[in-house]
Amino acid sequence: MDQTPTPPTPPAKPAPANRVLPPRLKQSAIVIVGFTALLYLVELLDVVLPVNLDNGGIVSRSLSGLDGVLWAPLLHGDWAHLLANTAPVLIFGFLAMAGGLGPWIAVTATIWILGGLGVWLIGPGGNTVTIGASGVAFGWLAFLLVRGLFNRSIKQIGLAVLLLAWWGSMLWGILPGEPGISWQGHLFGALAGILAAWLYARANRGKSAGQASAAASGPATLGTELTGKGPTGKGPTSKGKAKTGRWARSSGKTG
Repeated sequence: MDQTPTPPTPPAKPAPANRVLPPRLKQSAIVIVGFTALLYLVELLDVVLPVNLDNGGIVSRSLSGLDGVLWAPLLHGDWAHLLANTAPVLIFGFLAMAGGLGPWIAVTATIWILGGLGVWLIGPGGNTVTIGASGVAFGWLAFLLVRGLFNRSIKQIGLAVLLLAWWGSMLWGILPGEPGISWQGHLFGALAGILAAWLYARANRGKSAGQASAAASGPATLGTELTGKGPTGKGPTSKGKAKTGRWARSSGKTG
């Protein structure tokens, strides 16, 4: 009787959803440093050019200010505002790339758009313009704090505890209080980050289930039909069928 050997099972690799650090450290560092450099370039242009780029931020409940959802995270009131956001952007943005560049873009887009829309809906009225990357930074932080719970990852939960111990005081920024600070941007950025973490974990569970199903059916498929002839020479010795079973300050300007 002919038999088809079953190939050895390759060693399991860490699931992308459960990583703590980006899989490509150099690429991730280049991306987040490049994004931060863009923020500094935009602020430099705002200082040098004869136009006030900060007016391109979010003007709440105004159709003319709705496009500010796209531009607000790139704009800052002054160098001190940008400097205050630099470390959170670099650290949280880098760590949020643990799932790879593609998922990071999806997570960031979710935070960017939904956080901005939340500011547009309930932000301060009048001529107040909301700007700043802190809403995105809050979204990344919230994403990092809860993704381990959704992914059931001890390592990610451990990282979340460390981040909470070091940066936890930032979370007070989601509450109203300090004049000139857009708590709405912080709040909706954080909520969007939690939503992004849930969506990402859900997508990865579905992907993992599909891969597990394919792996389980693979060895059976290899031996579904043997073509050696039996003693009578009239047909195969045996046949088998396998069952197969993409994520602020306020003072007249906020961000």
